[in-house]
Amino acid sequence: MAKNETILRFEKVSFEYGHNKPILDEVSFPVRRGSKITIMGQNGAGKSTIFGLITGALQAESGTVVTDNKLNIAISRQVIPRGDLDLTVREFFQKCFTEKIYDIDPRIDDVLEVVNLKGHEKVHDRILRTFSGGQQARILLASALIQDPDLLLLDEPTNNLDHAGILHLTEFLKNYQKTVMVISHDADFLNAFSDGVLYLDIHTLKVEQYTGNYKNVLKDITARVERENMKNAQLAKEIQAKKDQANVFAHKGGGLRLVARRMREKAEELEDEMVDVRKEDKTIRSFVIPCQEDLQGEVVHIKSLSIVSPKTHKIVERKAEISLKKKMHLLLAGPNGIGKSTLLESLAKGTAKGAKITEGIRVGYYRQDFSTLNFEDTVLQSLRKVLLEITGKIDEEYLRSVAASFLITADVINTKIGDLSEGQKGLVAFARLVLERPGLLILDEPTNHINFRHLPVIASALDKYEGAMILVSHVPVFVAQIRIDEKLDLDK
Repeated sequence: MAKNETILRFEKVSFEYGHNKPILDEVSFPVRRGSKITIMGQNGAGKSTIFGLITGALQAESGTVVTDNKLNIAISRQVIPRGDLDLTVREFFQKCFTEKIYDIDPRIDDVLEVVNLKGHEKVHDRILRTFSGGQQARILLASALIQDPDLLLLDEPTNNLDHAGILHLTEFLKNYQKTVMVISHDADFLNAFSDGVLYLDIHTLKVEQYTGNYKNVLKDITARVERENMKNAQLAKEIQAKKDQANVFAHKGGGLRLVARRMREKAEELEDEMVDVRKEDKTIRSFVIPCQEDLQGEVVHIKSLSIVSPKTHKIVERKAEISLKKKMHLLLAGPNGIGKSTLLESLAKGTAKGAKITEGIRVGYYRQDFSTLNFEDTVLQSLRKVLLEITGKIDEEYLRSVAASFLITADVINTKIGDLSEGQKGLVAFARLVLERPGLLILDEPTNHINFRHLPVIASALDKYEGAMILVSHVPVFVAQIRIDEKLDLDK
């Protein structure tokens, strides 16, 4: 088959979620065989919607998504569906096929080897929820690869992956011979292999197509905005000159009034030539996570902790001596699967054997899977519950001001949390932390799903946080922007 053959084409596709929630407006673009396409855009712009339309999970309001009937498409989603978390690895992979696969175990071993999941020979009967977030990310990728697709769709594949996992995935995609489309907010990761970019403009609801990687896109967009601004500035100058001339001729009366009218008409023609300058994605406003009032003394003490041994894959106890007080930030490090998320969860629930949070300390817990959020609540209901619990009353003006700073506007605030994009759920989680005023902040991979434009703002807020904080993040650039007082590496 021809390398440049078009295997997928959007023809004037429009889509909206519910009434008055347009996502795409007459979007058109082709995808050629063997290309490696990045899909980028603001949280909620419709990136995952594009994938849903490709797989047939969603149907366009108008327009056509054209694919070859024989095209085999597989998708690696952002997270394992909640209903699948109690399946075994074997059951999860079997669900990828419409018919029973009798040699499924060796196939599973082969793809888990490709995604570098260590100890995979013993996992066939293991329940999915017992894996770490990074291990689940590898399993999701493997579940797509086992289908040997012509078109591989990857939705935020670097989320939860440690540094080694991201490097392995990057090399895999560089050498991948088939067509791949990737949604990601990790610019460095995307720049390593992309040869084309589809940029979803949340303002126009259109898709802009670019050749090259995201670095090329930024250069093209910057040059285009400069050209558009220069053109508009020149036109504005000419328009004002015509209007000034029209005013002069109009006051002279007689036949010159006709000249004045023509001048005004010319000014109007020039105004029609003004172009809409491309708007950049919005960035969340700077924010502060207030610390619990009257926070004194020790906030949390860790004497020992449980980890999963990288060699034996069994749970072992490790001694530690960590005391966190106000304004102390702890970075928890270690490879995927060692037990970081399990430790954070047990701390937040107060069930960690060797750790104790001082009584009366309010804990703000950011989970990477957002399971602390009630997906049936609207955003407004979720934020009101927090404010009512903390203050005993609801200050609607303050609540909406906090929400707006996280781009939770009037068209989003009454949406069910379960209907938001993963990135929007993350912004709601941060808005809740602002309202909670915690004394101890526990953050598990807070960069996942979040638009990279927001990350410096979030890092600044965490850097300035005055309570005690425990952070897990595999993004060095993000961590480097945050004051870290102590580091606990579970692998050492």
